[in-house]
Amino acid sequence: MTPETPEPTPTLPRRTFTRLGAALRRSPALARALGMAVAARLTRRRVALGVAAVPAGLVLYTLLLIPFTPSIQDIRKANLEQPAQILSADGKLLTEFKRANREWVPLKRISPHVVDALIATEDHRFYQHHGLDWRRLGSAALSTFGGSRQGGSTLTQQLARNLYPDEVGRAPTLTRKLKEAITAVKLEIVYSKPEILETYLNTVPFLYNAFGIEMAARTYFDSSAGALDVLQSATLVGMLKGNSYYNPVLNPERAQQRRNIVLAQMVKRDKLSPAAFDALKGRPLRIDFERQTEPPGPAAHFAQQVRKWLVAWADRNDYNIYTDGLVVRTTLDSRLQALANQAVQRQASQLQRVANAAWAGPGTWNAKNPLVQGFMRDTPAYRSALAAGLNDAQALKKLQADTPFMRGLLQQKTVLQAGFLAIDPRNAQVRAWVGSRDFEQDAYDHVQQARRQPGSTFKPFVYGEAFRQGMSPDDTLVDQSIEIAVGRNEVWRPSDESPPSGRPMSLRDGLAYSKNTITAQLVQKVGPAKVARLARALGVRQSKLEEVPSIALGTSLVSLKEMVNAYASIAHQGRYLEPVLVTRIEDRQGHVIEDITPAKPEAALPERVAYTLIDTLRGVVDRGTGTDIRSRWGIRADVAGKTGTTQDNTDGWFILMQPQLVAGAWVGFNDSRITLRSDYWGQGAHSALPIVGDVMSKALRSRLIDGKARFEPPDDSNWLQRLLQRARDSLRQRVQEQWQHLVQQLLQHLPPSLWPQPAKGPVKPPAPQRPPTPMAPPPPAEEPDPLQKKIDDIITEPREESPAPQVMPQASPPQPSSPQPLPYEQR
Repeated sequence: MTPETPEPTPTLPRRTFTRLGAALRRSPALARALGMAVAARLTRRRVALGVAAVPAGLVLYTLLLIPFTPSIQDIRKANLEQPAQILSADGKLLTEFKRANREWVPLKRISPHVVDALIATEDHRFYQHHGLDWRRLGSAALSTFGGSRQGGSTLTQQLARNLYPDEVGRAPTLTRKLKEAITAVKLEIVYSKPEILETYLNTVPFLYNAFGIEMAARTYFDSSAGALDVLQSATLVGMLKGNSYYNPVLNPERAQQRRNIVLAQMVKRDKLSPAAFDALKGRPLRIDFERQTEPPGPAAHFAQQVRKWLVAWADRNDYNIYTDGLVVRTTLDSRLQALANQAVQRQASQLQRVANAAWAGPGTWNAKNPLVQGFMRDTPAYRSALAAGLNDAQALKKLQADTPFMRGLLQQKTVLQAGFLAIDPRNAQVRAWVGSRDFEQDAYDHVQQARRQPGSTFKPFVYGEAFRQGMSPDDTLVDQSIEIAVGRNEVWRPSDESPPSGRPMSLRDGLAYSKNTITAQLVQKVGPAKVARLARALGVRQSKLEEVPSIALGTSLVSLKEMVNAYASIAHQGRYLEPVLVTRIEDRQGHVIEDITPAKPEAALPERVAYTLIDTLRGVVDRGTGTDIRSRWGIRADVAGKTGTTQDNTDGWFILMQPQLVAGAWVGFNDSRITLRSDYWGQGAHSALPIVGDVMSKALRSRLIDGKARFEPPDDSNWLQRLLQRARDSLRQRVQEQWQHLVQQLLQHLPPSLWPQPAKGPVKPPAPQRPPTPMAPPPPAEEPDPLQKKIDDIITEPREESPAPQVMPQASPPQPSSPQPLPYEQR
């Protein structure tokens, strides 16, 4: 039998429903009757299913949220949070990369008053629940429905918010509360109650960049977490309800009231006696406030660069620099960094006195000075004066009469700054980095961020391009005035401090004495575009270089890092390497995660040309503008360098090259309109050179670098010549070895009679050493032969008339002598 096909259910037309709806609207009684009929058809089972659907949906939604909360592995790391440690090349701790300004202290080093106040106020059933206090949660819900909002979060839930603000969030939504509850349960699974308390007290924020109970104790009471008394503990715990609202610094009355509430809760939970509460509640807060700052470390600007590099590396390799306990070994030498810090402070302090004397006079710093007027117009106080209805003259007059304002403006504008950088040219590893005089007062990095005109320190790129094109240091140009058309009817007329001599001058002298007229003629011959291209190839790669003739005198803005890196490329046989900050990364157990392999050098300048340029720059320190390196700082090593001074003595530069270290310094002001107002102190030879000379001389004396290292000229021989030379050296060595062996064999077979006898005279020379001879066995005892005895007597009889025979020395055959080159300082 075939199954019967069910008849289709007839469908009602749309107009039927339309008419039914209209009828229900016209007759409320009909609508009620229809509703009662529908309700009668509902069974108890369907009602039960409908009621259970809400909690079932909530449970299902909660399960779906679990993957979007912190994992158990992440939670395990939270209590073991270990910031990355940044070490110098010689193993010294430079800094730690912490998530916040905190110092983790174990629970046993936290005052018990803090723990008692915290539990009594925030979660008195802390030891009875497992992350969620259902009783408190229900009470909070009833209070909220009744119109009085009350929090029901446990300490564990609060810890979940503090540890994972991004994953859990703080929005007042159901999703956030569910994520918070899930994370709290996970925390209770992973940690014990004391561990949860310890983690909570070390992660809770207390304003003013103070995280954790230790930093809060130092900030508000100049104390430690273990030394907090009952009142201090209650004050800090009271802040947790609202840091800003109960801030004891800005709102002492509210903070005191909240403190007394905490004390009352301690009485209620038997953590404080009523008598003690009566004695304490009337006492003042006695705040001893001092903002806590993280120590910047000996190389703060360098550490900031390492942080940027490490964050990018950690993102690529799935690490956390704040929790995974990474150990980062950098290239910085802590000893050289200490010398650099001292040198910058010493020279900057001396020059600051010069600046103060130049600008502090009443005839200089007043509203009549157009420069000072410009500074005043840039301030918010000037704009406020204009907004109040004053005109320009009235506003300037008002501000000039404000002595504190004028004094503050003077101090702000005339703070002298400096930067220093040292790089090992052999591998481009950064050895020292000083970005400013004081990182806490001025975090602006004058090594990496600042762009200033380099002045004459840019000239080696012009001469390097000339040598690359085939010119020689001994080629000459006439020292004469020069005019170069630069377009739009403009003419560039470079000049020097002294008038042109009109005589021929070699390129070697032109660079040593930093002659602008010679350099300007040279850039016309080689082309400014090619000079810019060479500078980029050597290391000036981030700044924009204007390909105009004035580039020869350093008019384009560059950074100190770029310039030192370019000089390091010259010292590295003309090969460019990107500066290196990190050499190795390890985990907390000391296992190497990654070794930073050095990059392959890029040829920027032929090796012979680079050495010619170095040899030419030797003249700067031997007889040119940088002679203080020899005369004042006593440096006798093989060094070469260049001074630089920009227009109006705005910037002072000096860069010095040594085979194992290239160091450069810049000195000036943040506002380029401010100068030292001194033709002597404004020169790079007197402002920046002392910093480099101080560091280099002490580095040589302390043997941080080898003072005997020299810039070696390149080997120009071809492969065939090098092969023949190696063959000659090998043959010479073999002949020498054979000759020595032959002499030793000859000396061993000489009879004893040929050895020299002691010479007679007042002075006896030492007996010659001879190789041991094999001893013959003693002859058998027999009567002596008279003839043999006579022969022995004749042989052993001393003869004064004949000189003693000379023994041939055991030495190599004489080599052809060649004149040895004198040391560099004796040239």
